[in-house]
Amino acid sequence: MKELLEYNDQVRRRYLDALSKLSWEDFTKNREASFHSIRNIFIHTMGATRYWLNILQDQKDPTRREFDDYKTFQDVKDYAEQVEKRMHDYLNKLPKDGLSKKYTVTDDRNQTVQVTAEDILIHVFEEEVHHRGEIIALLWQIGVEPPLMGWKYL
Repeated sequence: MKELLEYNDQVRRRYLDALSKLSWEDFTKNREASFHSIRNIFIHTMGATRYWLNILQDQKDPTRREFDDYKTFQDVKDYAEQVEKRMHDYLNKLPKDGLSKKYTVTDDRNQTVQVTAEDILIHVFEEEVHHRGEIIALLWQIGVEPPLMGWKYL
């Protein structure tokens, strides 16, 4: 699991580097996608990771910002690094049996379900890959070739 999430970090950094070469207007333009702009989609993935880390770490994080609060590429990069550091800290402190720890959460159908830490981390990975695919499509629409993202460059 740790290796998968570290791979995801590497790919995220490549995407953030590529996205920072866009104009701010292209980055923030409403493209009628899930969260409207490329910036918002990227920030959403970080917010989803932070949300699940709050559950895994039993923390309250009242510092939620709105998409428009991110006014520069550096703001977005700083947020990604902050979330990435939290994930690294969590994974580095996770005991051997930590992936099997159970949590009670509410699913997308508004039902209470029990999941493991591993379930949550798989969901975090899947959520980001899902939205990365969306960003790829948006980049293609504006004539930008996205960075490589294959597992171990395959």
